[in-house]
Amino acid sequence: MTEAPTTSGPQVRRKDPWKGLRGIQAGTLVMEAIVVALSLLVIAKFDGITSLGGILVGALAVAMVVASGVQGKPWGVGLAVALQVLMIAAGFIVFALGAVGVVFALVWGALLWLRKDLRRREAAQAAAS
Repeated sequence: MTEAPTTSGPQVRRKDPWKGLRGIQAGTLVMEAIVVALSLLVIAKFDGITSLGGILVGALAVAMVVASGVQGKPWGVGLAVALQVLMIAAGFIVFALGAVGVVFALVWGALLWLRKDLRRREAAQAAAS
């Protein structure tokens, strides 16, 4: 004999979509830091590495890893976008950084669009409740 489900049992918690989005943003920054660090090999082979270029690549890679840890803060996304702008601007010093910066700026554009869509859906769900 089977029992009918009761509503007085434990309630199922809804997963937090913002936590997932923060994880994706942090993961994107870590992947970007790896790509930036590996760009040292490309720069050394084609352009020749200068001390300014090496310092710039190293500083950007470290900043991205640090920024991945603060994606839960209200200013975390702003920091990530600022790093993208800095990376594109660094393309005037080291061309490879600018090229990688443009590619990851497109990725961040998609993430920001996803964030906006998530806000809109939550607002619509709250209005419907």
